[in-house]
Amino acid sequence: TKKFNFSNFQTDKERIDQYQQEKKIAELKFPKRKEGENIDRALKRFKRKFDKTGTKRSLQTRKQFEKPSVKRRAQIQKAQYIQGLRDAENL
Repeated sequence: TKKFNFSNFQTDKERIDQYQQEKKIAELKFPKRKEGENIDRALKRFKRKFDKTGTKRSLQTRKQFEKPSVKRRAQIQKAQYIQGLRDAENL
């Protein structure tokens, strides 16, 4: 008999996080231009707001499925890199 793998399903926390992220994206609107403000300046404000909310990064991560083992490997490599920097700093 085959055992059913539940690891592919989202947990409640993941589902809530995804909902909140989608809600944040929906709330993101182009800012109204102030009196006599340049369109480039307004666009720059929008880009800054877009970057601060983290929507671009979340959209990129959700675009393609990433295996848990790949996520762990990236996390370990990042930790090793940071540890290497700290070790070099202490020398």
